[in-house]
Amino acid sequence: MNIEKIGEPKVIISNSDSYHNYFAWPTVARLQNGKIAVVASGFRLKHVCPFGKAVISYSENEGETYTAPAPIIDTPLDDRDAGILAFGESNVLVTSFNNKVEFQMSEKDNVKYGGDAHGYKEAYLNSVDKTAEEKYLGAVFKISNDCGVTFGPIHKSPVTSPHGPLKTRDGRVIWVGTNFSDRSKGVEAHEIKPDGSTEYLGSVPNCVFDDKWVMSCEPYAIELPDGTLLCQIRVGRYGADMVLTTYQSVSNDGGKTWSTPERLLSKNGGATAHIIRHSSGVLISAYEKRRDPDDESTPYGIKIMLSYDNGKTWDTENWLYSTFVSTDLGYPATVELKDGSLLTVFYAHETADGPAVIWQQKWRLIK
Repeated sequence: MNIEKIGEPKVIISNSDSYHNYFAWPTVARLQNGKIAVVASGFRLKHVCPFGKAVISYSENEGETYTAPAPIIDTPLDDRDAGILAFGESNVLVTSFNNKVEFQMSEKDNVKYGGDAHGYKEAYLNSVDKTAEEKYLGAVFKISNDCGVTFGPIHKSPVTSPHGPLKTRDGRVIWVGTNFSDRSKGVEAHEIKPDGSTEYLGSVPNCVFDDKWVMSCEPYAIELPDGTLLCQIRVGRYGADMVLTTYQSVSNDGGKTWSTPERLLSKNGGATAHIIRHSSGVLISAYEKRRDPDDESTPYGIKIMLSYDNGKTWDTENWLYSTFVSTDLGYPATVELKDGSLLTVFYAHETADGPAVIWQQKWRLIK
């Protein structure tokens, strides 16, 4: 099989009439009531910004139109990323994470439309006291029991990941993510209980590139029909010898033990994957391709991996979206539509001096 795009990519979440117009790091899911929900971090000034909120937007017509984005998680801190999981009869879990005030204060970049953006951000950050920072700092999530109409209180998780947890056939919710407090611990699996508490299950061995330790982060996992958990992991190293690629690990005991991660892509082949299993049985993994220092002629964009053997091998040469506008893009996620076609959301810039916004591209598998 290959992929065929349906129509052109289109912007689905933006806020062009405000300085708070930067949206990024989306996830998409189908809810139990049939609606499609897209979550993202939005109403920001730019990439690092204390005004970020985890927002949600709904479509009742298979992604043709969406409601305006509404905040779900809005702590006093920088609410980044947004994951979503529909589980049980009517439960919806939305995830995010944030940064310390000190980190946000150190970012002195100004937005390009002028003005003292840092002064604006600094004035707000000075209003966030230590009590509020300690209360909200972390990997956070909220749970809805009515298909995303209302959400309960904020809970904290030991791990974070851009797209959130997975659900198993027996009804458990397992979050495979990066240890929030100590990223050197890498990727761990925790079970999320119905009351919002968590239970540690196990850890994924650290990834190694060219016999050197590299940062493992931003994983996403799914459960296969035989109960195997399959996880893809962003692996990165920055500087003169840049690495940005994807590794894969599996667990056959519900997340307690994991195989040694194996590399799927080239040195800078891309990362931050989101995986679904299509009704045909094909595994679909969407990920971003950013700058490759060894090949500046290659565009940036969104690529699709396909596996016909439950993740043992992958076809990685499928472009869904490409651009030279900005490397600030990616974090795609995919949902299957009712007719078997696919809808992938991601973030990207329309122009070099404009904000990031949330896009979607519809497509299908073809033989």
